[in-house]
Amino acid sequence: MERTALVTGASSGIGLATAAALVSRGYRVLGTSRDPGTVKNPVAGVEYLALDLTDDASIEALAPTLRTVDVLVNNAGESQSGPFEELPMDALRRLFQVNVLGPVRLAQLALPGMRTRGYGRVVMVGSMLASFPLSYRSSYVATKAAIKGFANGARHEYSPFGVWLTTVEPGSINTGISERRTRYIADDSPHRADFDRMLTALDRNEKAGISAGQVADTIVTAIEADKPRQRYAVGSNAPFVFALRRVVPAGLVEKITHRKHDLSR
Repeated sequence: MERTALVTGASSGIGLATAAALVSRGYRVLGTSRDPGTVKNPVAGVEYLALDLTDDASIEALAPTLRTVDVLVNNAGESQSGPFEELPMDALRRLFQVNVLGPVRLAQLALPGMRTRGYGRVVMVGSMLASFPLSYRSSYVATKAAIKGFANGARHEYSPFGVWLTTVEPGSINTGISERRTRYIADDSPHRADFDRMLTALDRNEKAGISAGQVADTIVTAIEADKPRQRYAVGSNAPFVFALRRVVPAGLVEKITHRKHDLSR
């Protein structure tokens, strides 16, 4: 049976790699982009649809399509950095709309059809930072923790119907996202030196990170599992660091996380 998958943010990075992987496995793939006409490297076999996650009307316009999909990969999102006290409220609202509220609404629109047909997969693309929070990334961490919370809380509401929600948490990924990250910090911020050190280390770690294709493979594994797990983590030595978190004090895990990003505390 041909399954239909919708992948958000399919014009680059993880979304592009996931769309390509699903096409190669025989899925009918719908990929979203804010402007489908400007996609630089479209994947053959992917039908591109317009979606602006900041616009409720754009989200609701996909309702008829979402009712027909078997798989929803909520991948599109934004990255944000800045000292907690300097994050503008309008930027926070935008980030939560794009990273949380938009994906949640897409899932709400897709789930009834999946439930009726007795099959469905909703994959939230999160981040290992939701499990290992980092200074100056509080807003991004919060959004990724939020979508994981929605998936974790709702998965057993739908599993009796053959519909599973799961979260894929990548670690450092080499997708060029560092070039698109929004940053909010004052020139005279008391956090400036710390922030710059963290960001330099973050960019360095991402350049040395796993490929988008490796994350896409994990997403496909989650989709095709009979009973997808609550979480799939990939990259940044995920098996080791999650095992370490279970056996060492939380304070030590925090120190290790911060030292990896050139922060002393």
